[in-house]
Amino acid sequence: MVTIALAKGRLADEAVELFQKSGILCNKPDDFSRKLIFHSEDGSIRFILVKPSDVPTYVEYGAADAGIAGKDTLLEEGRAIYEMLDLGFGKCRMVVAGFPEKKDIWITNAHTRVATKYPNITRSYFSRQGESVEIIRLNGSVELGPLIGLSDVIVDIVESGRTLRENGLVVLEEICPISARLVVNRVSLKVKDRELRSIMDKIQKVLEEQNNG
Repeated sequence: MVTIALAKGRLADEAVELFQKSGILCNKPDDFSRKLIFHSEDGSIRFILVKPSDVPTYVEYGAADAGIAGKDTLLEEGRAIYEMLDLGFGKCRMVVAGFPEKKDIWITNAHTRVATKYPNITRSYFSRQGESVEIIRLNGSVELGPLIGLSDVIVDIVESGRTLRENGLVVLEEICPISARLVVNRVSLKVKDRELRSIMDKIQKVLEEQNNG
């Protein structure tokens, strides 16, 4: 049996839809259920529902043979796992955002404070730019940072940009594109190569059909 970790919420819903299209039939528990484990109809795959940031951990330690998580989570966690497929859903962007008037001058500040849910991504990005910044970790409402003077800018994921606009903020720089990725455990890829390759081949076929459609 292959165990696949899914990030609770919309990513899990879209992942299950992709599996169904791939001929892997399964019934995900509804939103009112407390069940965290379900199976494919043929019993060959066990799915576990976990917190999005925990998907890479389950996969790295072998509690799950594979997992589906956003690229933002994978970059932030930095786990020793193999990224196999870009699944094409959950698309957004990781960006630096702030007030429009800072567009050309913010990085020249002697001391720049950055509010974010992604301290590791933020640290890595600014390090590559040769910039030293103070990182303020927030777990929610990151946009508040610049609005109340807690930070100069933020680093966050942006889908439509509506929340930024409603708060008078704009994208200052784009860090990288984000989408859902299929990852696998390094040992499982050897021990369960045939089973995992079969699953990936089915998914890859659907993705190619969607891209060519």
